[in-house]
Amino acid sequence: MIVLMEWFKKILRQQISGPDDRALFNKEKKMSSMQRFTGNSRYVLDEELAQIVNISMALEMPLLLKGEPGTGKTMLAHAIAQALSMPLLVLNVKSSMKLVECLYQYDTLTRLNDSRFGDSTRDVSNISEYIRMGKIGQAFTAEERTVLLIDEIDKADTDFQDDMLDVLDQMEFDIIEIDKTVKAINRPVIIITSNAKKDLSDPFLGRCNFHHIAFPDPKFMRKIVKVHFPDLPDRIMETAVSAFYSLREVDGIEKKPATRELINWVRALTADPDFAPKKLENGDVPYLGVLFKKSPDYNRVSTALKRKKF
Repeated sequence: MIVLMEWFKKILRQQISGPDDRALFNKEKKMSSMQRFTGNSRYVLDEELAQIVNISMALEMPLLLKGEPGTGKTMLAHAIAQALSMPLLVLNVKSSMKLVECLYQYDTLTRLNDSRFGDSTRDVSNISEYIRMGKIGQAFTAEERTVLLIDEIDKADTDFQDDMLDVLDQMEFDIIEIDKTVKAINRPVIIITSNAKKDLSDPFLGRCNFHHIAFPDPKFMRKIVKVHFPDLPDRIMETAVSAFYSLREVDGIEKKPATRELINWVRALTADPDFAPKKLENGDVPYLGVLFKKSPDYNRVSTALKRKKF
């Protein structure tokens, strides 16, 4: 991490000189004094991910995370917020969503009702009393720095993606109904997730740092399980993790179980007073429905187990 920080400082020195030396000093000072994320009690962090998270916070750039579902992309934002004591704001992107909804909403219905019935303390002539901030607006107007999670950006169309990055770049947007510009009080820590259902545009990618969260190998997965179940007996750990990876390799599986399914499965195993690790060692796998959520996958794995082909 120290080597990486020094490298960024060197690049900044090459880019800023003369009367702008003060800007360089301020940037370096900020990078040196920033809060660093090292994981928390419920999130196991590898070194590469820790570096890109901390550099993204230092450079105040959005961090785009890709990886198969269940690899901890969304939970990373929760972990950052908890570890650094920052409020978390979650924007769940939908295919039909318009950018303005993420910025603010003009509650015309409430204003209409207030003008009709006259039983409100709000001033109907003052439109600003009917402006409600969306998630991005809330992040901009918060008195303290927040973590803004923009979840599943790939559900949105390209125009939405690019326009949103324009707003996040400029850290301001206009409320046209009241002719007001909202500028960010504090630049939020921005985490963007994608399940790669759609390609993201080059302009969008150019404004983000990027990290692919690979599916954990068995050794790293044991660390994750240990965080959630610190008192889990070694034999259950080994048999459960081994069986889990074997089941993921059954041919023809459409939706392979992810980390969260493994955690829930271990929870189910440990909650069963009749469970014994020997069952897994003998190919008797209980609670398949915790791991496989689609009927074809469930049936295919059940058949493979009966034939001992896993």
